[in-house]
Amino acid sequence: MQWLIQHPEFLENNLYIGGQSYSGIPVPMVVQHLYDRVADREGGGSPPLNLKLRGYVLGNPITDIHIDRNARIPFAHGFALISNRLYQSAKANCNGDYVNANASGQQCELNVIKMEELLRHINSEHILEPSCRVNLTRGENSTLQRSLMENPTEFLSRLGETPYYCLNEMFLLSEIWANDRDVREALHVREGTKGQWKRCNRTTLAFTKVVNSTVAYHRNLSMTGLRALIFSGDHDMIASYVGTQQWINSLNLTLDDDWRAWYTDGQVSGYTESYINGDFALTHAIVKGAGHVTAAYKPKQCYAMAKRWFAYYQL
Repeated sequence: MQWLIQHPEFLENNLYIGGQSYSGIPVPMVVQHLYDRVADREGGGSPPLNLKLRGYVLGNPITDIHIDRNARIPFAHGFALISNRLYQSAKANCNGDYVNANASGQQCELNVIKMEELLRHINSEHILEPSCRVNLTRGENSTLQRSLMENPTEFLSRLGETPYYCLNEMFLLSEIWANDRDVREALHVREGTKGQWKRCNRTTLAFTKVVNSTVAYHRNLSMTGLRALIFSGDHDMIASYVGTQQWINSLNLTLDDDWRAWYTDGQVSGYTESYINGDFALTHAIVKGAGHVTAAYKPKQCYAMAKRWFAYYQL
């Protein structure tokens, strides 16, 4: 908001709020706040904002902690990571609740322990990818170079140290880029305001997680005239399409475009379905072959998806 206030020439543009992964928690809250401010519904003397708020976009969103964690089990079963015999036993003994297994008795706990053991070495971000652990942060004694120009041959050779390809190794490039002094100056990062940039900062963020679900925010927003694009990688087990479909169905929207394939270059890129509620419209798109950071696996397909949606075309 502060950026838009400082650059009023962009206020005439359509505004969409977007995010990926854990942004599924704060983004709906931000959209709700902005929508209320635009319509001046908050009261308390807050002036209405002159914004052309049109909607929001969420990729692989963490939306409801219980739904998302619980959905891992039917998702894993559907991909043959858990036997049908074990899954049916757990389903019966746990009454479909695999998160609070201890509340359902000993047999449920035993089933969940077995299932978690089967999934322990699976890459949750993309179940077909190797389970990789790459250190993306640079400590005092780390030899991670500052730029590719320092020693490009050594850097590229490091990417082949493992006997299998790890997509996470490519994320090293983002850290090198973001922490480059010239890049920080170009982005107008004020000296002293931000230390070492980390791709996934899970340790030093100064906030407490108190919101476990934003389904209620999606339900509130479904009463507006906004648009929403929710997309999922079909091999993502962190925020699987199974859980996403579950909370979308809980909104009780009207089906507008039934489940169908969508294409890029004549090939199936995934599947999609759309819902409406009055002037509100929600599109859920599945990206075939993608994982948790969908665009990292299928950039061309994600670009086509976003371009069509922003232009009000069908996927």
